Parts: sequence; C-alpha cells; structure tokens
Amino acid sequence: MEQDVKTIVLNDEDGNEVEFEVLTKLDIEDKEYVIVIPVEGDEEDPIALRIELDDEGNDLLVTIEDEEEFRLVEEAFELVMGEEEEYKN
Repeated sequence: MEQDVKTIVLNDEDGNEVEFEVLTKLDIEDKEYVIVIPVEGDEEDPIALRIELDDEGNDLLVTIEDEEEFRLVEEAFELVMGEEEEYKN
C-alpha cells in the first residue's frame, strides 16, 4: 500500500461500503499494517489491519487475530502517535 493513501473503502460484514481514514502505516518485523478509523459514525477506536498480497499482487487487508501480533501493532501505533503529539507541541 502506498504511503500517501489518505482514505480507503472497505466492505462491512453486511456488504456495505464504508470509508475509512488511514491514520498511519506501520512496518513491523517484515510485515505491513495499516491503522484506520471510519470517516463517518461514532466509532473512534482505531482498527489495525495487516496488509498481505493476493495471488495477483494486489493489497489485501486482513484482520489481526493473533493476540501477540495485535499487541505488537498496538504498541507501535501508540509509540508513533505519541511521537506525532510531541512533534505538534
């Protein structure tokens, strides 16, 4: 996934298209992740997704189900967001 992507559209569990703002992209242990939040709605908790490639080489966003992997991504995200806050101040 390109670094300058600002929004992406994903399908929810009902097949409806939902637009998400890309907060950041992370590279951790040879894997890529993207952190997103819905553009509209009340959901404010970020969602972490792993970026994989399908058979044609296109990006495929996958839910992180492994708790250890999720914690690793969560810690990296918090570190990045903390550094951005320090930079703004």
